[in-house]
Amino acid sequence: MRDTRAMASTPADVKELPSAYDFVLDIPGLNYDDIKVQIEDENLLVITGERRRDDEKDKEDGKYLRIERWMGKFMRKFTLPDNVNLEVISAVCRDGVLTITVEKLTLPEQKKAKTIEVKIA
Repeated sequence: MRDTRAMASTPADVKELPSAYDFVLDIPGLNYDDIKVQIEDENLLVITGERRRDDEKDKEDGKYLRIERWMGKFMRKFTLPDNVNLEVISAVCRDGVLTITVEKLTLPEQKKAKTIEVKIA
C-alpha cells in the first residue's frame, strides 16, 4: 500500500478536549472488524482498514457501468503528544464515523509551597 495515497483518501479531524484528544474519521461502509487501531513506537497512532467489493455478489447482480465509490486500503498516522495516557484509549465506530479517544495524563496536584520560619539562634 502506498502510504501517501492511502492516507490522502481518508479525511480526519483531530480535536483537543480538556481531558482527551479525539480523532474522528469518516469510514462509511466499513465494519468494525475491517478497522485496525494500533499504537506504534509509543507515540504513533496508526489507523488502517480496507473497504472491499463483494465480487461474488456483484456477479449475481449484474455488471457495473460506473464505479465512483472508493474501494481499497486506507491508513492514517498521527504523532501523539507527550501528555497522553496510552493505557486509556477507546475506539467507537458509529454510522460510518470512527472516533478514537486518547485520554490525557492527569497532572499531579502541585504541592503547595511551605514556608519555613527562620529563627534567631
